[in-house]
Amino acid sequence: MQHEMTTPMLGANSNTANKQGLAALTLAAIGVVYGDIGTSPLYTVKEIFAPHTGVPLDAYHLTGAVSAIFWALMLVVTIKYVILILRADNRGEGGGLALTALAARAVEHRSALRRRLLLLGVFGATLFYGDSLITPAISVLGAMEGLEVATPALKPYVVPATMMILTGLFLVQRVGTAMVGRFFGPIIVLWFVVLGVTGVWHIAQQPAILAALNPLHAWEFLSSRGWYVFAAIGAIVLAVTGAEALYADMGHFGRKPIQIAWAGLVLPGLALNYLGQGALLMEDPSAIDNPFYRLFPVTWLIPALILATLAAIIASQAVISGAYSLTKQAIQLGFLPRMSVRHTSAREIGQIYVPSVNWALLVGVLAVVIFFGSSSALASAYGIAVTLTMVITTFLTYFVVKETWRMPAILAFGVTGFFLLVDGLLVAGCAIKFLDGGWFPLLLSLVLFVLMSTWRRGRELLMESIRREGLSLQDFVGNLDPRSVNRAERTAVYAVADPETVPQALLHNLKHNQVLHTRNVILTVRFHDVPWVPMNQRIDVQPLGHSFWRVQVNYGFKNTPDIPKALQLASSFGLQIPQFETSYFLSRETVVPTPGGGMADWRERLFATMSQNAGGVVEYFRLPGNAVVELGTRVAI
Repeated sequence: MQHEMTTPMLGANSNTANKQGLAALTLAAIGVVYGDIGTSPLYTVKEIFAPHTGVPLDAYHLTGAVSAIFWALMLVVTIKYVILILRADNRGEGGGLALTALAARAVEHRSALRRRLLLLGVFGATLFYGDSLITPAISVLGAMEGLEVATPALKPYVVPATMMILTGLFLVQRVGTAMVGRFFGPIIVLWFVVLGVTGVWHIAQQPAILAALNPLHAWEFLSSRGWYVFAAIGAIVLAVTGAEALYADMGHFGRKPIQIAWAGLVLPGLALNYLGQGALLMEDPSAIDNPFYRLFPVTWLIPALILATLAAIIASQAVISGAYSLTKQAIQLGFLPRMSVRHTSAREIGQIYVPSVNWALLVGVLAVVIFFGSSSALASAYGIAVTLTMVITTFLTYFVVKETWRMPAILAFGVTGFFLLVDGLLVAGCAIKFLDGGWFPLLLSLVLFVLMSTWRRGRELLMESIRREGLSLQDFVGNLDPRSVNRAERTAVYAVADPETVPQALLHNLKHNQVLHTRNVILTVRFHDVPWVPMNQRIDVQPLGHSFWRVQVNYGFKNTPDIPKALQLASSFGLQIPQFETSYFLSRETVVPTPGGGMADWRERLFATMSQNAGGVVEYFRLPGNAVVELGTRVAI
C-alpha cells in the first residue's frame, strides 16, 4: 500500500456539511475550538506578576500588562488567525499538516524547497503533541488550584485530584465523545458569560482599568522593561495559547462559525475578564495569589471551581481529539506507521479514537503533572511549543499567499513578515524559560520528528529497493502464456506499494502453488494531499490483458479507507470483484538494514523496528480477515 503526497484531486469536498445551520455550528465551535484559549485566564495574569518577571504590582504596570494581553489577542488571534490564516484552507480543512500540504503544493515544481517545507511542517506537527501533554495538565491543575483558595487545607489534594480527573478523562475516550459533545457548547458559553460578567463587576468598581484599551499603554509597558521585557512576554503569550485550534478545527465547523464565535462571545468574554482581574488587583493587590478565583465572592467559589474544572476538561478533550486527528493525517500522508484507528460515532466521521496515542498521552500527562506540580511551573514549559508552531504556520502561509493567492512578493512578505516579527518576539519571550521547563516540549518534538522523518525516508528507500529488485509488471503480463498456468476460479487482489512491479505475493503463488486466479487485480492505495477525495474519483482501473487489471484507490488524508467498498466501484469499469469470491494477497516486508545505504545505520535499524511493529493492513484498510493471505518477503534498504 502506498502513502504519498500528490497533486490534488478535482472536485474534493470543500467543507464539512453545513447542513446543521450556522447557529448550531457556531455553538459547537465555541465548545470545541475555544476551550483551550478560554481557560487561559486561570493563570495568565498571575504569571505576568510572578517574582521571576520583575514586573511591579501597581496601577501603572497593571494597566500596561492588561493592555498587552488585550492587544496580543487582537493582533495574534483576531487579525492573524481569524482574518488571515483562516483563509488559507486546504479544500475547507485547516491545521498544520493541511497547511503543509497546501504550501508544498504551491512550490511543487521546486523539489528541494518542497521537501524542506514538508519537513518543517512535520516538525510543527510534532510540537502539537507537546501541547497535547501540557494543555490538559495546566488546564486541570489551574482549575484544581481553586481548592487552595477555598481553604489552604486542601492544597495537598490539588495534584491527586488533578490526576484522578485526567485519568478518568482518558479512560472514557474509548467510548467516544458523541454524547458528551452535546454539552460542550452550552457549558463553554456559560463559561465565557461568567468570565465577562465577573469582569464587568470589577471594572465597574475600578473603571480606570479601561485605559488598558489604549495600545500606547501596551507599548509603554513593553518598551520600558528593557531586556526584562522577554520575561513579561513569556507570560503574556499564555493568553493566546489555543489560537492554533481556530485553524486546526476549521474543517469541522467552517470559517464563518469560528469567526462569529470569536467576535460575538469569546473575545468580549476574555477581554472583560482580563480587565476585571486588572481592576481587582488595583483595588486589592493581595489577590495576586490567584486573581481569577478572587474575582468571585466566597459563596461562589465552589460553583466557580466546578465550572472551571468542566471548562478545563473540555479544553483538554479538544486537544486530545486533535492529537487523534493529527495522528490519522500523519499516517495517511506517510509520516507515521499504521496504527489502530477506531471510529466512535456512526454519524460523525471526525470522531475517532487511537488507542496507542491515548495511552501514551495518559502516561505523559500524568508524568507532567507529577514532575511540575503546579500551573505556574507548567507555564514555563507551555509557551515554546505554542509560539514555535505559530512561527511555522506564518512561514508556511507566506508561500500560500505568494504562490497560491498570487499576491505580489513585496505585499506577501509585508503581510506575513509583520506577524513573523510578532511571533519571533513571543518565541524569544518563551526561550528564556528553556531551562525552567521549556526544554520538555522541544525534546519531545525532536524525538517525534526523528521518528516521523525516519519513517518517511525509510518508506522512500523501501520503494526504491522494490523497484530496483522487482520484475516489470507490464513485461510479465505481456510474456505470460495463459494456457501454461492453472487457473483458480476466484479473484485475487494483490496489494502493492509499487504498481509497476510484479507483487512478491503473486510470484510466491506461482512458485509454490503453481496457479493463477481467474482475475488478478494489482491494487495500489494512494493518499493525496487534499482532505477528501469524492466517490466519483475514488478508483482508477486499467486493464493489462490476460485477466490482469491495475487498480488505484484514491483517498484524501481525512477519508477513512475501506478497500472492499471501494473495489465495488470497479464494476462501472467492467471489472467485477465478487465480495465472497475474492482473496487478498499481502506481502509483508521484513526490512533488512544494510551498511552504506540511504540512511545512517541507527536510523535504518529504527525504521526496521517501526516496520515490524506497524499496525496490520487488514484492520487499517478494513479487509475481510477470513479472505486474506499474507506472505513474507525480505527487502534490503
